[in-house]
Amino acid sequence: MLSTHQPDEASPISDAAKHGTPTLKIERLAAGYGARPVLDGLDLIIDSGEIFGLLGPNGAGKTTLIRAICGRVKQAAGRIAISGLPNNRRPALRRIGLVPQEIALYPHLTARENLVTFGRLSGLTARQTDAALAFAMRATRLKDRADDHVHTLSGGWKRRVNIAAAILHRPSLLILDEPTVGVDIDARNALHAVIRDLSHTGLAVLLATHDLDQAQTLCGRVGFLRAGVVSPTGTPAALLHETFGSKRQLLVDLFEPAAPATADRMRRIGFEAHPSGMEWSRMIDASAQKQVELTRALRQTGLRIKEIRFREPGLDSLFLSLTSKDQVR
Repeated sequence: MLSTHQPDEASPISDAAKHGTPTLKIERLAAGYGARPVLDGLDLIIDSGEIFGLLGPNGAGKTTLIRAICGRVKQAAGRIAISGLPNNRRPALRRIGLVPQEIALYPHLTARENLVTFGRLSGLTARQTDAALAFAMRATRLKDRADDHVHTLSGGWKRRVNIAAAILHRPSLLILDEPTVGVDIDARNALHAVIRDLSHTGLAVLLATHDLDQAQTLCGRVGFLRAGVVSPTGTPAALLHETFGSKRQLLVDLFEPAAPATADRMRRIGFEAHPSGMEWSRMIDASAQKQVELTRALRQTGLRIKEIRFREPGLDSLFLSLTSKDQVR
């Protein structure tokens, strides 16, 4: 967790927001490792109180972008500002709270003891630590489990402690890297409520996730990291309407993977296989006649079909569409 700022009683979250300054502003960012570029001319703005979902396949550069924002990757070009402050200066980095994908806690200590430890290690006085603990535990709803040892907590509760540790110093920007990996649906929903509550205080949230349902549910805007830039970006509803209009998605679940010849035939009629090979999908016109015709044709292919269903396209549909286009290039 990145938490090195000694807070006053008032939160700094709204300082820049009062003047219309974005919490995070990235302009023409280029970064990479050696001769291998990862980010190339990337632009991104996140405002106070916004939850922005950063999406993209493995290897797209999400971790590199997070490390660049936190000053841990050297920039080849471009500018990153946190609440108007360049991120190569310590005051800007002190406005960032980072929750890594891996749990970063002392398992033999209680949740409260972990937070006290992180607070004191970051330089807070005893009085400042007490005030910070009260704020962080209230924000993450940790009070009932504060005195439980971390090793006895479920994955969801450990995530809450991780988030609490990251906001002790009252940051302006909270970066969450896959915050619901390994948690059950109830814990996932509880974490969503915590993240929403934090955004309502004015905290800007950058959520890097592979969970596209989570992004569609939680984020006001999302962006896909592809070919070194974040594009397209927008609200989930606007992106889906722009891409698919009134079309619906036809999903075909199989009992077993399609034989090679049948798979080729499915692709020729516009279907795409999901990674498991047990599900195929394509977009179709929403008319009842088209749906009936295609359903009848599918049942004549010889596929061992488990289920055929229709649904409104989601971010997973958009992700699959973008990935297919990238592979064709």
